[in-house]
Amino acid sequence: MEFLTAIRNRYRYSIILLRQLVITDFKLRYQGSVLGYAWSLVRPLALFTILLIVFGFILKVGSNIPHYSIYLLLGIVLWGFFTEATVNGLQSIVSRSGIIRKLNFPRYVIVVSGTISALINLGISLVVVAAFMLFQGVALHPVALLFPLLVLEMYVFALALSFFLAALYVKFRDITYMWELLIQAAFYATPILYPLSIVVTKSPLIAKLMMLNPMAQIIQDSRYVLVSTDTTTSRDVIHNPLIAVIPILIVIVVSITAAMYFRKSSKYFAEDV
Repeated sequence: MEFLTAIRNRYRYSIILLRQLVITDFKLRYQGSVLGYAWSLVRPLALFTILLIVFGFILKVGSNIPHYSIYLLLGIVLWGFFTEATVNGLQSIVSRSGIIRKLNFPRYVIVVSGTISALINLGISLVVVAAFMLFQGVALHPVALLFPLLVLEMYVFALALSFFLAALYVKFRDITYMWELLIQAAFYATPILYPLSIVVTKSPLIAKLMMLNPMAQIIQDSRYVLVSTDTTTSRDVIHNPLIAVIPILIVIVVSITAAMYFRKSSKYFAEDV
């Protein structure tokens, strides 16, 4: 009990600051807009509708997948969180340069606040996913209890990349353009719009390489536990269990490396921003 109290007292100021940053960021994001917070739902739903029409009804991509619309929506929502969290994190230090120069506080709080804002939007979007699942009669299985762990893995990965990108962006402003290109390419290189089974049929090797991407593993596993147990996952593509855990190892290595780099770089943020 004393240990928990000591931890709480040590990070009390950081928690208070984090809460205020999250509240401020969430209020300012939609300030002055007509729809306000509804935009956090409108954007993914609009993209989902367009892609469903093109890939689902015109190209018939997911005709053999149970509940393809939910399958597609869940992938879009999860990728949307990853994009929003990393973009927010990338810009977080530079966008808060004013308070960084004036106040002395843990710099990591700023990056975390940006990713938590994205996490709140993810929670709102997942309510919509749940409503669609209920409407379409998607049956939940006990494996659905694993979904929070997948969200945790995704958040840790996004937060780690945010720390790394935020520190880089302070020194190299071209990082924002490079990340936009990279994340756009990664969107199409991840089985979000198309089933992984199509890639397996065309090239098993490419499918294996794709599933080494932590986001591909997270999205496919999320579809497996929430939408359909017929979903092709990394375990179906990569039969060697030592190779199958590479996405998780990548998350761990990136997290450790990013934390060390951010901690080292944060000493000079006040001078560089």
